[in-house]
Amino acid sequence: MALLCISPGVAQAQANPVGQTELQDDALLADASALPDAYGVQSAIPEVLTTTRLRQPKSRVPGTTSIISGDMIRKLGIMNLVEVFRLVPGMTVNYVGSNVPVTSYHGTVHYEQRRMQVQVDGRTSYRANLSQVEWNTMPVPLELIERIEISRGPNSAAYGINAFLGTINIITRAPEDSAGIELRAISGSRGYRRAFGSYGGGDNDYTWRLAYEKRMSDGFDEQFDTGADDPVKPFINGYDINTFSYDGSLALSPDYELELRAGVVEGVDEEDSLKEGKLGSADDANILVDDYYLQSKLNVTTSDRHFFHIQASFQNYKRRQRWTTCISGNSLFAGDPEICDLSDPNDAPVIAILNEDIEENRLELELQDTLLFSPNLKLVSGLGYRKDSYESETYFNGRGNNYQSRAFGNLEYSPLRWLTLNAGGNWEKTSTTDDSYFSPRIASNFILDDNHTLRFVFSKAVRTPDAFEQDPDWSYRPANVAPPFEFLEGQRFLVSDLVSQGSSTYGNRLEEERITSREISYFGQYYLDEGTFTLEARYFHDELTDMISGIISTSRWTIDNNIDMDQEGFELEGMLEYPGTRIRATYAYLDQDTEYVGKPISDYDRDQAIELVGRLSVRHSGSVALIKDLPYNVKAATAFYWADEFRLSQFERADFRLAKQVYERNFSYELALTMQHYVTAKPTLSPDNKINDQNQFFVEAGIRF
Repeated sequence: MALLCISPGVAQAQANPVGQTELQDDALLADASALPDAYGVQSAIPEVLTTTRLRQPKSRVPGTTSIISGDMIRKLGIMNLVEVFRLVPGMTVNYVGSNVPVTSYHGTVHYEQRRMQVQVDGRTSYRANLSQVEWNTMPVPLELIERIEISRGPNSAAYGINAFLGTINIITRAPEDSAGIELRAISGSRGYRRAFGSYGGGDNDYTWRLAYEKRMSDGFDEQFDTGADDPVKPFINGYDINTFSYDGSLALSPDYELELRAGVVEGVDEEDSLKEGKLGSADDANILVDDYYLQSKLNVTTSDRHFFHIQASFQNYKRRQRWTTCISGNSLFAGDPEICDLSDPNDAPVIAILNEDIEENRLELELQDTLLFSPNLKLVSGLGYRKDSYESETYFNGRGNNYQSRAFGNLEYSPLRWLTLNAGGNWEKTSTTDDSYFSPRIASNFILDDNHTLRFVFSKAVRTPDAFEQDPDWSYRPANVAPPFEFLEGQRFLVSDLVSQGSSTYGNRLEEERITSREISYFGQYYLDEGTFTLEARYFHDELTDMISGIISTSRWTIDNNIDMDQEGFELEGMLEYPGTRIRATYAYLDQDTEYVGKPISDYDRDQAIELVGRLSVRHSGSVALIKDLPYNVKAATAFYWADEFRLSQFERADFRLAKQVYERNFSYELALTMQHYVTAKPTLSPDNKINDQNQFFVEAGIRF
């Protein structure tokens, strides 16, 4: 089953055993011959690709960036992509709705993950029209992750409006690093199933990879209906998702390289009728997922000091969500629809089909140019254009478009061997607010000694409302209406007529959110007899104004620019590495002072607006992880994650993984067992986030040819 006619690099990747072909943490360190430290002494300082779009050692980066390698993700036994961010100081992970995973840096979100830019291989990966990041359906198998870079702090200077609080950049493995055949299967508690397979090959000019993943879960165990005699109810909140992807790299000439990517996502994301409470829902409003993406990137090198790329991507998100509604006829015609009571002979029910179908697509074009004037003067600049389109009878009463155009740049200048200056900014115009914005960042990096840097960073950023927040035209049109109400077929029922009129802000024009951020951070590497200790510390003070908070539902629409927030804190991230041993630890402290600054409303609505914007914010959080090589090709790993002061309880979980690797001449295989122990059994954010067994077990097997 070995591949023929492959390049030396491909052959090397193919020969590596399963679990070993991924980028190791050591590979995240810059080549000592290529990266100078503060005083020109060659050293292995981690490189960052995301923060400014320049490849920079951490000693020169204008901000704090966490790097999580794919190798670490897999060795720790992390089962879902969103769980990776528990390793990042200041980030929290939780679940809302039926079983919708959300992650945030410093909170400020609840359902809508509005304020972080998420990219996969340079492709924007959030639904701009509905402010959503769908982690369950994201087409990124854990086996294909090379590393994830998380820029902690406003990064709109490099990536535009949505990089309000930071940037997540998921970088997948190159096709040449995953040649041959790789198969893996995992099964575990609560119906968790995942299967992965990839096949790749190529030659000196062209390398490629095909990959497939199936991921399934039954979700949480049960939910509570507080108004029922028996409050414990079954919970329909799982998912069944399939992803297919192609990645290719074609060397057109020594100076021209073309990257090609394409993928398809399809499946079902379940939503429980009792939990979600869709308008009069009498059955589960499961979501049918049907997405695809296309991406191409041309890399051109004109000299060793000048290179650029041209990138184009198109993504299509299609969601089909329909359910049977049963509404009291009397309440419907009174303008306050309630779920029907079939036992009431004096109230005929209105039974029909409603939908929340939507199709969105995004066309994105980008030109990025890099000039290395000298080792001490570097410039990256570029232009971008994006068109977001949507079509939904329910949310927008038709179709529409939003447009964004931008210009960005960052200049890195090191006038002295102990000083690096960065100045960058992003100018952007968006049709959402019919306005333009400039997001600047300036930073000074003082290099105190070999491999020790003190940073001072100042930045500003904006975030504009999404299409649904700004221009909703929300309504429902009943279909297949049962007698005697056939005359309601196709009529529009406006949500603006259903929401509570006394507190409604439906149709009000929203403005942009703004943040001013100040950071003092330290990066240092300490060389020990046989190992290395890396420490990064960050102090921040952020002023956020005109933040959008409130409720979006069929009964209440209260969102407005009504919250100002002042937040400060500090974060620590450390890594101790010895041969065969890695220890990683993080800690974050966050203090938020939130003030309601909107129009006069009831005390209840005011308190709720304040509570919603901080629902994912926690004062103390952190993680500790250990990966250890044992004799006989056995690898052990353990991790502990905690976050306090969630809505209902603190989060505490300990993970343990034991893996055995076996190497044969033409193949290798791995067997592993992972246990997750929930120290705190109580749900953290919603009483329906219930896991009955505090010990969750997962078994996995992988083979590579």
